Amino acid sequence: MSPVTPSISAASVPVTPLTSHIVWDWNGTLLHDIDAVMAATNASFAELGFAPISLERYRELYVVPVPKFYERLMGRLPTDAEWVVMDEAFHRHYWAAAEDAGLAEGARELLRDWQADGLTQSLLSLAPHDKLVPLVRAHGIDRHFLRVDGRTGPSHTSKAGHLVRHLQALEGTGVTAGRTVLIGDAVDDALAAAHVGARAVLYTGGSHSRGSLESAGVPVVDSLAEAVLAAREMAE
Repeated sequence: MSPVTPSISAASVPVTPLTSHIVWDWNGTLLHDIDAVMAATNASFAELGFAPISLERYRELYVVPVPKFYERLMGRLPTDAEWVVMDEAFHRHYWAAAEDAGLAEGARELLRDWQADGLTQSLLSLAPHDKLVPLVRAHGIDRHFLRVDGRTGPSHTSKAGHLVRHLQALEGTGVTAGRTVLIGDAVDDALAAAHVGARAVLYTGGSHSRGSLESAGVPVVDSLAEAVLAAREMAE
């Protein structure tokens, strides 16, 4: 894992009570796994008879729910049977590579500093819950979160309903949607935040192109340090 040296420090920005909770996305946000994603994507594509895809092309086409991504590649939605094969192939290759993925630059310090300021954070992912939790623990960052929630239902879902349930589970902790910023790497993260009345900041280190992220109409940044800074500035 490479040394962590965030380019922007958010510690000097005054904390206000209006933004007191961050919901972090995992894949492509806290976890820098884009290399594992591309390796798994192209390995699964080879099994399915598709040509390899570049990172640039992947980011241009990627969308959630994921079957829509395959529709952009195939010119049609996959059948239920095709989707089962595609989903299994991708996840088999992805989880073989994900253990070697490190945290994004600055992630560990940013989580520590946000908590040290007396603020709260949680983690919400569409990764399977039973695989997510051990990986978060292996990186030694689980202690920073009020709650860690992965997906327990079908994989071809959006994040909006998942975020509703996540915030409901945080009732009684002082967390409210209006005081929450979701930091993620996908347009779906911004849509989910808007669905519950939260705000969002999108990070370019994951699955979407900058142009795609900017279409969501929320702040778009190139580092997690900038994302936390933007979250703090939303309260001013």
